[in-house]
Amino acid sequence: MAREKRYSELNEYELNQEIASLRDKARKSEQMGMVSELAVYERKIAMAKSYMLNPDDFKPGEIYAIDGDPGSFFKIDYMNGVFAWGERLNGDGKEEALPISLLLKLEQNQM
Repeated sequence: MAREKRYSELNEYELNQEIASLRDKARKSEQMGMVSELAVYERKIAMAKSYMLNPDDFKPGEIYAIDGDPGSFFKIDYMNGVFAWGERLNGDGKEEALPISLLLKLEQNQM
């Protein structure tokens, strides 16, 4: 049995294929009302998308909007691969990691 490749080992074409497949599975889960399965596919899509971005474009100290969570903002403390570690503004102050595909650059005056 062939070992499944990690997202970090896939090229952009393969990542796009994986994302399309995951979106199809997510759509089917949603139609069947399988909420927890849908959430798993959405997290996998976010991870795969993160490997198509350049982590160097995300800077510690900067604040980003969080995709899928309107009105929430995230301040990066440090980067580790495709994860930004930091905390949500107006959150509980706990450190957490988000895949960089969930971080949106702020337009001026967005906050």
